[in-house]
Amino acid sequence: MGETRRSVSVRIVAHTCDDCSPVAYELCASGGLLFVRRTDRSDGPLKIRETERLPYARMRPLWMELLLGRAR
Repeated sequence: MGETRRSVSVRIVAHTCDDCSPVAYELCASGGLLFVRRTDRSDGPLKIRETERLPYARMRPLWMELLLGRAR
């Protein structure tokens, strides 16, 4: 039998303003875990990076630190 790939949906839980800056952040949920997606449209091709997936209790404080400018 061939390999079966299952599509995993991603839901955007919160985001920063993408009109205010060429770099935007999204707090995403997938498979019961949260991660942050960073999209950079500043120079050349679009660059997208994602953090590791973490449980809500660990990612939520990191998201708040990011919003407050205390995390990168």
